[in-house]
Amino acid sequence: MNITNLYAYEIFDSRGLPTIECCIELANGRKVYASAPSGASVGKAEALELRDGQANRLMGKGVVNAITYINETIAPKFLYQPINALAMDSVLMDLDHHPQKMTIGANTTIAVSMALFKAQAASENLELYQIIQRVSGTSMVKMPVPMFNVINGGAHANNNLHVQEYMVISQAETYVEQLHAGVIFYQTLKKYFDASGFSTNVGDEGGFAPNLQNDRAGLELLQEIAKQLPQDSYSFALDVAASEIYNETTQTYDLVEEKNLTAQALTKIYESWSEQFPIISIEDGMAEEDIQGWQFMTKQLGDRMQLVGDDLFVTNPMKIRKGVLQKTANTVLIKPNQIGTVSQTLAAIDACKNKNLNIVISHRSGETNDTFICDLAVGTASNFIKAGAPARGERIAKYNRLLDINRMLYQ
Repeated sequence: MNITNLYAYEIFDSRGLPTIECCIELANGRKVYASAPSGASVGKAEALELRDGQANRLMGKGVVNAITYINETIAPKFLYQPINALAMDSVLMDLDHHPQKMTIGANTTIAVSMALFKAQAASENLELYQIIQRVSGTSMVKMPVPMFNVINGGAHANNNLHVQEYMVISQAETYVEQLHAGVIFYQTLKKYFDASGFSTNVGDEGGFAPNLQNDRAGLELLQEIAKQLPQDSYSFALDVAASEIYNETTQTYDLVEEKNLTAQALTKIYESWSEQFPIISIEDGMAEEDIQGWQFMTKQLGDRMQLVGDDLFVTNPMKIRKGVLQKTANTVLIKPNQIGTVSQTLAAIDACKNKNLNIVISHRSGETNDTFICDLAVGTASNFIKAGAPARGERIAKYNRLLDINRMLYQ
């Protein structure tokens, strides 16, 4: 089926900043839409966004140049052509060979790329996850386990916490039960904050953003709420985003109370926390450039929990394979806009599967109502998904899409 129109325009993300939405119209009259997310704490090697940089318009964050490139350069290459998402993705990649998309920007390419795969699904009257399953060669789809971000800190909130995300993971068997448990935990935590005089303001990803005595206190809060919900069983996860608290000169880390920590000392703190709390996953526990720190942490803790590389790998297949050789991390975070196209994202997921690494599909702190990552997680049978708290419309859109897919698969 042919593409009859392809165009992009400026919309705003969950932080009120401009981003790109791409629309593709097909010969059967169907339209699909895809929009680019944006990160706050970003890896040094991830693909870059193309922003206008005009201080007198939207603080320089506008995306008019990217939109113009889509409408005037990319669209003519695909108009009136039969939809072929993989082949057209290759065309996108050929437009900018720099691994960080220095010329046209990853926000430009990912918006178009996701729209192409949605158009492929629409042209075949299939669900998006079915197209992704076929293209990725996944034998059996499954629902990912959600990691609910209930307390925000670091670059995601205006509070004193250095740990960026405190997450809870339900041990229930089904997605619906896991979602219900996450909602109950979140609402119970909100009531606790209300009763205790804490602010119930939320961070970028919907988690609460209180000022606490130290980073450990966030885990103590999770433990307290879990005790109030004996009918459910929860594990905990952290995103430390350690690159944000790393001093390259001294090669040390700072938590709220503990300062000038070596990688070994920080690992000991993680180990202590894991002995006191049911932590099953730590993301970016070391800075992306601290390879020796990653190696030490993985050697000490890798047999007892997920050690997730985000900034370390930036959804790059070559970096994932290199990480295996260096023995850094045992789990990979996947963010499509870090690499710039769906095809490259699938290559990164394939690299994980080939090395038996767990996979966590992730949103960004600056999100839209786009739900592409939900179908990506299901279609590739990924282990986990991070979509934020069960709050804020752009996060809830993801959980509701997963409910839709769950009904299709199991009802």
